[in-house]
Amino acid sequence: MRTTITIEDDVLQRARTVSSNLKKPFRLIINSALRLGLEQVEKPSKRKTYTTKPKPMGLKQGYEIDNIHELLDRIDEEGSR
Repeated sequence: MRTTITIEDDVLQRARTVSSNLKKPFRLIINSALRLGLEQVEKPSKRKTYTTKPKPMGLKQGYEIDNIHELLDRIDEEGSR
């Protein structure tokens, strides 16, 4: 089947170079490249799921979470030392 498409210059040159190097017809190279490319487009990329392992942090001894303002003040004081 014949159709008209616009191929960017760098892609066209690369296809011609591959065709010449492999001594295969240009149309065969283009069709092969399109098949491979379409397979890649159809496949979802395989990504590993990012997971973290929670660890209990707790509070330093002597700190209580009952009065958050006091806790924040104490933390600020320690940070400025």
